[in-house]
Amino acid sequence: MAKRTYYEALKWASLFIQDNHLDQSAAKYLLQELAHLDQTHLLLKYREPMSDLLWDWFQVAIQQYVNGRPPQYIIGEAPFYGEQFTVNENVLIPRQETEELVEWVLQENDEQLRTVLDIGTGSGAIGLTLKKQRPKWRLTLTDLSVSAIGVARANAQQLGVKAELLEGNLLLPVAGRHFDVMVSNPPYISRDEVGEMDADVVQSEPEMALFADQHGLAIYQQLADQLQQRVATADALYLEIGFQQRLSVTQIFQQHFPSAAITTRQDIAGHDRMVQIVF
Repeated sequence: MAKRTYYEALKWASLFIQDNHLDQSAAKYLLQELAHLDQTHLLLKYREPMSDLLWDWFQVAIQQYVNGRPPQYIIGEAPFYGEQFTVNENVLIPRQETEELVEWVLQENDEQLRTVLDIGTGSGAIGLTLKKQRPKWRLTLTDLSVSAIGVARANAQQLGVKAELLEGNLLLPVAGRHFDVMVSNPPYISRDEVGEMDADVVQSEPEMALFADQHGLAIYQQLADQLQQRVATADALYLEIGFQQRLSVTQIFQQHFPSAAITTRQDIAGHDRMVQIVF
């Protein structure tokens, strides 16, 4: 029996995905990643036969996608700020909008030595990217999940970035310390919003990294409380927020720190998605 060509394999996958009412672009993404081909080289191979091993891998990957597993978890990697980060079901898949938070921190802080804390680091995408761009900075990463810390450690090694990794809740692992910059993309989705979310996100990504009580505001409240209690201190804090949370989050920090300068920033889509608090 003649082997399937790359084109035939991609056509099969696209139709299978279409029949299940999912995003057909995932087929090309998965094939490119499994075959280690960019778009141009995949096109050049369209009429070539695919190896039996690659065909088997591709079928398994497509079936996993149809079953609700995100492509990034299937491949085990996700792109962020020009780098590839290891990801699995213990960490969130880094989002493109979070790159804008990283960009804001970089714009506001030059290459001089700074101490930086990434709170609830997950894969380490935010903190490790900052360190990669600012080699003189001293980076600490914290996360409540020991499994997430393991993923972040693997990414630090993969990127050749030195970082201190600590397990624990928010600022508790760094009690008594001061940082020039703190940054966080905490859980901020209200459980009431589950019905509006993509099924693969709800089913596959870690619940503790997605959802927060008090209409998604609980972690901001806890972080403000810990900062007010001087568990640890900072000159500036940068946060990602839900696009409807600007007023609520700014009110939390205004109440805790009346003299702080609070600035919000919109993402490329025009949504309020970032907050800076200068203490």
